[in-house]
Amino acid sequence: MYRCHIEKPIGDFRLAEIKRTQIQQLIQPLPPQTAQTTLAVLKTIYREAIAQEIVEHSPAHGVKGHRFSVTPRKFLTWEEIDKRSFGKYTTQIRFLALHGLRWSEAVALTEDDIRDGRIHVNKSVHGQTKSKAGVRVVPLVSPFKKFPTTRRPLRLVLEPHGITIHSLRHTYAYLLKSKGVHVTTAQRLLGHSDPKVTLAIYTQVLDTEIDDTGALLKSFIGDEKTETGHKQAYRDAS
Repeated sequence: MYRCHIEKPIGDFRLAEIKRTQIQQLIQPLPPQTAQTTLAVLKTIYREAIAQEIVEHSPAHGVKGHRFSVTPRKFLTWEEIDKRSFGKYTTQIRFLALHGLRWSEAVALTEDDIRDGRIHVNKSVHGQTKSKAGVRVVPLVSPFKKFPTTRRPLRLVLEPHGITIHSLRHTYAYLLKSKGVHVTTAQRLLGHSDPKVTLAIYTQVLDTEIDDTGALLKSFIGDEKTETGHKQAYRDAS
């Protein structure tokens, strides 16, 4: 994070020389999640610098990151993925849907990364994973087949189904949610550095869930009425 977003714009300045406006300008063009993480790194640097009496105050104090939001994406559930064919890339598509890896992580996988029934995610096609949280272990539940070296083949296969490569991560997140996996465990499996990202995906609700909830409530009310009716009949008989 430091090398990617901090070193070049302000790395040549002494800590005491950096102004709040420089930090604000530094994080302004970054995506919300990246901006939040970059700002957190800067605040940590200055907190340590203050503790060691290198500086007296932190210009990062009071700087606000972008307002965080996750745009709902269209995605297919695992059941929908499982029923469809994606041609020669069916194995790869199902692998992404069942493991939640980013394309850049999946394309960098080797046979050595898959062992003992687990996938050891420790790199991406760009070198490092997106963040430190990206280094993780995921349970292996479907076969691995080498991925194409560009996104284009998978993108073309998914387009007719109205979904994207990234939406397969939402498929995985929804699968975890529907199987009762706690959101903090899901955060770790998905490699999210910010739990708010996972929580935002977990709170997406499908129309079928609303219908299922209605059916459960109707069933519950029906059972309650039946039980009440039995009790009333018993009292009347007495």
